Amino acid sequence: MTESELRQQLVALAHSLFMRGYSSGGAGNISLMLPDGALLITPTNSSFGDLNPESLSKITLKGERLSGDRPSKEYPMHIALYQQRPQTGAVVHLHSPYLTALSCLADLNPENCLPPITPYYVMRVGKLPLIPYFRPGDPKLALAVGELAVNHNAMLLANHGPVISGKNIREAVFNAEELEDTARLYLQLKPFNYVTLSQQHVDELNCVFKAS
Repeated sequence: MTESELRQQLVALAHSLFMRGYSSGGAGNISLMLPDGALLITPTNSSFGDLNPESLSKITLKGERLSGDRPSKEYPMHIALYQQRPQTGAVVHLHSPYLTALSCLADLNPENCLPPITPYYVMRVGKLPLIPYFRPGDPKLALAVGELAVNHNAMLLANHGPVISGKNIREAVFNAEELEDTARLYLQLKPFNYVTLSQQHVDELNCVFKAS
C-alpha cells in the first residue's frame, strides 16, 4: 500500500474503534510503519473519531518529527515495540473499558492477566503480561514495553489499558478487538464457575496456528 492509502486506512480503522466505544475523547493512540521505514502515529490530544489523514504525525524510529502535528506523548512506547519486535507493522494503544477495568484489578497474574477462555485469545495474543504502573509518557514505560515485546505482541499497562501490535494495522486492530472481547467475557464470567482451555488445548493451538 502507498503512504496515502495507509493514512486513509489508519483513519478509517481508528474511526471504527471510536464509534464502537473502544476509545473516547482524546484517549489512545495508533501507529503504523510506512514503506520508507518511518512511522505514522496519531497526534497528541487527537480523537480517533475525527482524525485528518494529512495531519497525522510522521516520525523516525528515533522519534524525530518529519511532518504533521506533534505526535502522541506515548510515541516512545510505540518505538520500543518496533525496535524490539521486528515483525511489528502497527501498534494500537487503547483505553478500552473492559481491558482498562481489568488493569485496575488486584492480584492479577503478572505473567498472564487473562486465562485461556477462548481459542482466538490464544491464537491472536497467547499471553497478556502486566506492566507495573508508570505515568503516561514516562521513559520507564517504554523500557518496560520493550523488554516484554521480544516475546509478546500485547501487554496490559496497570491502571491504564492495553498496548497491542500486529504485522500490519488491520491485524493489530483485530488483535485489540479480540483482546477487549476476551476481557469482557472474563469479567462477566468471573463471578461464576467457568471452564478454561486445558494446557493440551493451548499447546495444540500454538502448534497448529503458531500463536504469539
